[in-house]
Amino acid sequence: MKWNPKLVTAFLAGALTAAPAFAMPSGQSAKQDMKAAGQDTKYAAKDTGRAAKTGTKKAARKTKNGTQDTYYNTKYHTKHAAHKAKNKVDPDQPY
Repeated sequence: MKWNPKLVTAFLAGALTAAPAFAMPSGQSAKQDMKAAGQDTKYAAKDTGRAAKTGTKKAARKTKNGTQDTYYNTKYHTKHAAHKAKNKVDPDQPY
């Protein structure tokens, strides 16, 4: 396939002419860009803070509940084992 040099030249000229129009921002000034970037950063920081707060609360709650469960299970099983041991030593005595 042979390329027509005039067609290639016209295409490249058109692309180079249209390129600055695509590169220009659509009506935003540098000040507005900076303001938008600052707001995006602010919102991202807030979201991160909320996520950290939620994760910390959840971890603390899970730790508390796990500790309580361990305490109650240990208490129950210790009493249960003590009663079993007492009955093995003296089977005539009820709990």
